[in-house]
Amino acid sequence: MKLVIAEKPSVAMALAQVVSATARKDGYMEGNGYLVSWCVGHLVRLCDAADYDEKYRKWIYDDLPIIPVQWKKKALEGTRKQFEILKRLMHRTDVEEVICGTDAGREGELIFRFVYEQAECTKTVKRLWISSMEESSIREGFANLKDGSCYDDLYHSALCRAEADWLVGINASRLFSVLYNKNLKVGRVQTPTLAMIVDRDQKVKNFVKEHFYETHLRCGNLEAVSGKFSTEEEAHKLADLCRGKTCRITKDESETKTVHPPKLYDLTTLQRDANRILGYTAQDTLDAAQSLYESKLVTYPRTDSQYLTNDMEVTAEELVEMLEDIQDFLEPEDLESEPEVKQTLNSRKVSDHHAIIHTGQVKNMDVKKLKERDRNVLYLIESRFLMAVGKSYIYETHQCEVQCEKQIFSMVLRRVKQKGFKSIEKKMLLFFGKKPQTEADDFPEIHLMEETEPCEADVREKWTQPPKQFTEDTLLAAMERAGNDELTEESEKEGMGTPATRAGIIEKLISSGFVARDKKNLIPTDDGNVLVTILPEELKSPKMTAQWEMQLNEIAQGKADSDDFLKGIITMLRELTARYSGISESEQKRFSEKEGKTEIGKCPRCGSSVYEGQKNFCCSKKGCGFALWKNDRFFESQGKKMDAGVVKKLLSKGRVHYRDLHSRKTGKQYEATIVLADPGDGYVKFNLEFPQR
Repeated sequence: MKLVIAEKPSVAMALAQVVSATARKDGYMEGNGYLVSWCVGHLVRLCDAADYDEKYRKWIYDDLPIIPVQWKKKALEGTRKQFEILKRLMHRTDVEEVICGTDAGREGELIFRFVYEQAECTKTVKRLWISSMEESSIREGFANLKDGSCYDDLYHSALCRAEADWLVGINASRLFSVLYNKNLKVGRVQTPTLAMIVDRDQKVKNFVKEHFYETHLRCGNLEAVSGKFSTEEEAHKLADLCRGKTCRITKDESETKTVHPPKLYDLTTLQRDANRILGYTAQDTLDAAQSLYESKLVTYPRTDSQYLTNDMEVTAEELVEMLEDIQDFLEPEDLESEPEVKQTLNSRKVSDHHAIIHTGQVKNMDVKKLKERDRNVLYLIESRFLMAVGKSYIYETHQCEVQCEKQIFSMVLRRVKQKGFKSIEKKMLLFFGKKPQTEADDFPEIHLMEETEPCEADVREKWTQPPKQFTEDTLLAAMERAGNDELTEESEKEGMGTPATRAGIIEKLISSGFVARDKKNLIPTDDGNVLVTILPEELKSPKMTAQWEMQLNEIAQGKADSDDFLKGIITMLRELTARYSGISESEQKRFSEKEGKTEIGKCPRCGSSVYEGQKNFCCSKKGCGFALWKNDRFFESQGKKMDAGVVKKLLSKGRVHYRDLHSRKTGKQYEATIVLADPGDGYVKFNLEFPQR
């Protein structure tokens, strides 16, 4: 019997169908010599600090840094039942071989290995490595299973990443939370990402606009512009001089330019386009791509490659031909040229997985039945495929010098020579209700020194433009290119995080209250700005984090040692802890005394001010620990909130630490009895009545 372990139930069902394991059991499928089960994401994780020693339940500076001598793992309580099922299946006497069928990437490898090790399984492991959920791809994967040890380096990289994130997250978060008496989440990747957002926001805020003036000439369908003037009077003087006069083109420098078709999508470029064109968050796009993958409509989404392997030429040709028949927003003339499939092939630039493309299953699917989000992302992937196999966009530019009354103006003209992939891009954008970029204009033949008709002239006031706030599109690009400022587009990227983790990092920054969405823009909150200000460079440097990510990639390739990497992280944390042994009293108030933050009341435990935070109302004094949490389950069940008004009532009663909450029905009302611990007298009660719902 062979045991196949997938990452998700939906994937397990697809695998079970292929191997004919059709008998449904509790937590797995069985049949034809196979057992097929699943992990439901992470079933096992690294233990919390308190699992190593009870004293770590309290956050104390003297305990830092916390460095496990022997790393421990534990099964998650919420999914323990499925873990126990897998453990039992692994130890069945008739199971001779375990097949790892989790997602073919770093995190998928970690998910399986953690379960395998925690279950203390020692049976032979084979690896199923596929890029598509199509039946043919799955069958090919099962026919070409590799020994699990072939992926040991990938696992060491994944484990190293998890342990490094634990070390930085646990120690840096505790260190600065204790120093500033506020729950501050510091992460190996999320903090440098926050630093980039804060830096961009500061550049926008500190930008000083400067206005200038230009004189514009219009001679028929040609328009020329002067240089910049610092005063309006100078620009008007030139306009008055030239108005009604003729002009001549005295110089024409022409050049033919070629824009090559875009590469196929990797996850990051797909997320960027979906944000720019559709307004989707990176997480929305990843969820849609994962859903399409599990529906067998697209290939594996968590890829950093934008090419197909050389042996996929015939497959690519078939996929193009299929789209010609089903793509509903293109006309036949848009696809009349012979597809250039070879330009999408490059095995040397495909590592674990090739680019994201649609599959042959699309022709059998009524895509209108898909969720709108999934359907739109599928359209993006299909359109990108057609653009990638299209011809280049070729245009001609003319840099012209125009002379009027001995004054020099400039003019730039463009003419399309070959629309190429741009015709598909234009149709796609119009389909989504977006305005395509202005294309080159047709213009009459240019004749040097030929006198034009009399000109019109006007003056236009303009302003220098500040840098733009990050959107998820531009932030993803910055994360991908971090540490590569001097490299070309074709260079190997270092980058912060991986295509699979960047969306989650952005969401964590938002849920932690350090970043907020303002339409498409990502703006740092007050807490985000202060956090970046107080942290040392080694925790917020995008370049250093990108170099760490490069080292993790080298570990996955067997080119670097994981122990050396972790030793470097530990050394940095020891130095950091020693450097920040204490801060001044005024520095401790950096978060509690931010502009606009009002006091809710006085702490009944120590008398210090209580302020509202992202998730709770907490005391501002270091070490006090008093807090009332907003997401109280009883309050939510009654349609109420633990808001500022309720907290003011609680604080006015002189009670201290919130302990428990229960309710009982009293006539026409619900009465909530909130039990609060009194440091001197044990327990006291505070009653709050809600109208019956």
